[in-house]
Amino acid sequence: MTKLHDLYTKGGQSPWIDNLKRSYLTSGHLAELIGQGVRGLTSNPTIMAKAIEGGAEYDRQFEESMTRHNDVNGAYWDLVVTDVVDALEMFSALYEASDRGDGFVSIEVAPGLARDTAGTISAARELHQRIARPNVLVKIPATAEGLPAIRQMISEGRSINVTLIFSIERYEEVIEAYQSGLEELVAAGGDPALVASVASFFVSRVDTETDRRLEAVAALRARSRVADKALALRGKAAVAQARLAYETFERLFSGQRWEQLAGRGARPQRPLWASTSTKNPKYPDLAYVDTLVAPHTVNTMPEETLECVLDHGKVSVMGGAELDDAKGVLYDLADVGVDLEDVARLLEEEGVASFAKSFDGLIEKLTDKAANLAGHS
Repeated sequence: MTKLHDLYTKGGQSPWIDNLKRSYLTSGHLAELIGQGVRGLTSNPTIMAKAIEGGAEYDRQFEESMTRHNDVNGAYWDLVVTDVVDALEMFSALYEASDRGDGFVSIEVAPGLARDTAGTISAARELHQRIARPNVLVKIPATAEGLPAIRQMISEGRSINVTLIFSIERYEEVIEAYQSGLEELVAAGGDPALVASVASFFVSRVDTETDRRLEAVAALRARSRVADKALALRGKAAVAQARLAYETFERLFSGQRWEQLAGRGARPQRPLWASTSTKNPKYPDLAYVDTLVAPHTVNTMPEETLECVLDHGKVSVMGGAELDDAKGVLYDLADVGVDLEDVARLLEEEGVASFAKSFDGLIEKLTDKAANLAGHS
């Protein structure tokens, strides 16, 4: 048994991998990772862009797709859906063995739809219909425009990975969209037991931006108590906020409203810790893994972080003392003038823009490739 298995059996947390590329599937590497304890997979437009640009393994299918439809955008989705379907098949046994609790693979709607509710609904529905596998999660960003799309998809009985969550306030809105969608599904005679969802709370990026602001406060208030306090808070915001998000999860997935849904077979929408690789080399390599172990959670990690867990990960389930500390950190951040809601607003804008840039850049490169193919035909 590996330490990834320990995360699940001792900590109640499902380790997923945050990467997908064709070589994982064709080499047997993904199967090896599943054997080591990986219980699901996520990806995003940046990851897919790196995979498709990074080698020739997609070239033949791209040429065939272009011959068939003569549409670069359509060819891109052919490439992505093929990888996702193959990964879904590899996780299918785990999906069944876990009673539909794990074994999921995520695919994201086009990032340009992040501010388009109707477009997101249409794209998410189309992806579900095209892939038609019970263990697929379609990713929808938790923008203000994404929330109604999330609710609509859940009300249709479709499983969703809500992505790009950066604040507890927005997380509460995501939970509301999920529970309201389930209530609509039940009212229409649907079965909520067939719906799965995770809420992806992005972690490390919160520290990156918050640390920048803390250092700005310290520079402005040099050699003062406020400066010392600000510098002492570096590296603490992300874990504290995630821990309080978990407290929110426990609170909102209990009580009469939720118990009525659970009585019909509904499953909680698990918190998923995303962006858990350490960005600051001064911080421990598992700063956003060892600190966030809790039942009914997911931690999706790039392979480098998974390897660190396998080598020296620790399973220590967070409890009441950690939650009390987290509340103190958020109070102290406000006391030195750091507005976490403004941090979340900025990070959401940057996240949406980053994924859109990756997607648009890849489409441009595929367009150039298609032109070269046409020139040689």
